[in-house]
Amino acid sequence: MIAIIDYDAGNLKSVEKALVSLGEEVLVSRDSSEILQADKVILPGVGSFGDAMNNLDKFGLVDTIKKVTGNGIPFLGICLGLQLLFKESDETPGAEGLDILPGKILKIPAKDGFKIPHMGWNSLDIKPEARLFKGLEGNPYVYFVHSYYLKAADEKIVAATTEYTTHIHASVESGNVFACQFHPEKSSDVGLKILKNFASL
Repeated sequence: MIAIIDYDAGNLKSVEKALVSLGEEVLVSRDSSEILQADKVILPGVGSFGDAMNNLDKFGLVDTIKKVTGNGIPFLGICLGLQLLFKESDETPGAEGLDILPGKILKIPAKDGFKIPHMGWNSLDIKPEARLFKGLEGNPYVYFVHSYYLKAADEKIVAATTEYTTHIHASVESGNVFACQFHPEKSSDVGLKILKNFASL
């Protein structure tokens, strides 16, 4: 059973639909006891860093997420769900993130010829040992929508990078914690392979 955390800040349906298409049993919930009983947990997300943290706090999910990640349950953050795993974001100064992984969320710098947000397909440079990308070769394309990006404090946790006005840490993995800045559920066959890899952990 894969639990998708519902905190009024995510494209839950598309993530659920992608997993169901892979034959996975899925539960969308904000009930802590249900989430903690799941085999794997996904934190999706679109919207602002501060609002999302307020919602997680309002629904009592901050401690739940920390228990999931601390208990060794495979955990996947998607888009904003990646950003929330870190301590702070330029998007909402003063707001405190989950602080599960070391790093900062910064605003994508402006550059002539590039539009912000970074929206659309872009290629990944994948580390060969990255478990989430097992079976993918070359520089696969995935779908991004974001104005802020991760600069991880520890290069060892970076699983994939991309370039868009700057060097972006596009995916991380540390023990049982995985996260993608892009949307695997919107990334066609490549994204389905990534979700399948997570489901198979």
